[in-house]
Parts: sequence; C-alpha cells; structure tokens
Amino acid sequence: MSVFVILGLLVCIEAQGPSAVTTVFVQKGDDLILNVDDVPEDFSFVEWKFNKTVGVVRFAPGGRRSVLPDFTGRIEFPVKKFSVKLKNLQEADSGVYTAQVSTLQEGVQPLAEYKVTVQGPVSPVELTVDSVDSVDSVVSRGSDSCNLTVTCSTQHSHISSTFRCVSRTCSQEGGEQPELTTSGASLHVYLLNSSIICNHSNQVTWTEDFKRIEPFCPQYAGSEGSSAGTSVYLVKMVVFSVGLIIMVSAVITVHLMEKFKKHK
Repeated sequence: MSVFVILGLLVCIEAQGPSAVTTVFVQKGDDLILNVDDVPEDFSFVEWKFNKTVGVVRFAPGGRRSVLPDFTGRIEFPVKKFSVKLKNLQEADSGVYTAQVSTLQEGVQPLAEYKVTVQGPVSPVELTVDSVDSVDSVVSRGSDSCNLTVTCSTQHSHISSTFRCVSRTCSQEGGEQPELTTSGASLHVYLLNSSIICNHSNQVTWTEDFKRIEPFCPQYAGSEGSSAGTSVYLVKMVVFSVGLIIMVSAVITVHLMEKFKKHK
C-alpha cells in the first residue's frame, strides 16, 4: 500500500513542474511581456509570482485582477488574457517569474515559467599595443615576421594576447580565448582580416575597439604596398599595350588607304 502512495506522490510532484522554462535576457530599462496560455475556464484564480514567493498579480473570474504591493505601478496588461508587461526592469528584477492556476478539481497547477536576467550596458573597451617593447624591438629588422602583444581593457578587467605575423599571414598564439568578467560579460580578442578586434559584450549589448596591423608590422604593410605597386604596374602595362595596338592599327589602316588610292 505504501509503495502505491509514494508512486502517487511522485506523479503529483512531476505534474506540478512546468513543461519548460523560458530563459530571457533583458536590457536594463526595457519592458518584458510574460505570456500564458491554456487557462482552464473553471479556474478559481490565476496568479503570477516572483521567485516562487513574492506575489505580482492575481486574476479572478470575471476579469477582476489585483496587483500585489511590490509591483504596484510597475506592470501593465496587454490585450492577451492573464499576460503581464513588466515595466522599466532593473537588475534587482532578475529572477524566476511563475504563472499558476487554481481549480477546484486539480488544485494549484503551473502554467508558465520565465527565468529573467536583466543586464546593464557593458562599459567601453580599449585595445592597446603592449608598451613593454617598442616597435623597433618587437619587429625584427630584415625579417618578414613580427610579434604583437596587445591588451584589451575595461574599467575593471583586461585580457592580453599575442599575434605573430609572417609576411601577410597572421595568427593568434593559443587561439581565441574569451574571458568572463566579474559582471558576467565576455572580454574577447580576435583577428579579423588585417585588424585585431577587442570586444566587450553580454547577451544584450556590446562595445569594441580595434587596431590595424600595418602600422606595427612594416613587413605586413610592405607586402601590401608591394602588392599594390604590382597592381599599378600591371595596369600601366595594359594601358601601354592597348595604346600600342591602337597606334599600330592606325598606321596599317592609313597605309592600306593610301595603297588603295594609288591603284584606283
């Protein structure tokens, strides 16, 4: 008998859990709509709670609703029944919002659950070339390679990385290694084309700074300059060849016309 009682309790506990938790990231100061569907017609009340204990709003049959004291003046009601809009969210509003319904037959049952994280904008970020070594000592003269050590910094965090460039090919030693800051944001340094990018981001905002490689690696810039010079040279050669062909064609045409006139 006791085994069946325990199994019954386990089934009830499982049934009380929401089918899924919706994870949401919101920027500080923004609004958020919490939706709920499939409310039984014979309900006694529908209630939203914050972190399982703090009441947000309670809906009664007939369209009556009451906002609980902690959320007075902080919520609105969209057109959709039993949904709520949280206004001007702050970091302290991060947490779990649960909608539940009470009926005479089933008791209290969960309807929806949202795990909400409110994040402020990330701080500005700055990318600098390590000042320990001068450009002359970092770049080996007479070589086609150079090493750049850079630091990506915010007000409270920083990350360093080294880049090695051989001719016009650069790579990041150790690969990309993002670092989480104390605020939960990500600090990231990576290579994109001919620039080193420093990115500071969380799930809602981002800022970045970048440095071009050429000013710090003359060999890299020289390769590009050589390539550009070669391109200009090729263009000049094409123009000269076309001009020469036109001139030769004109001379031949004039010669043929004169010859035709003589035989006429």
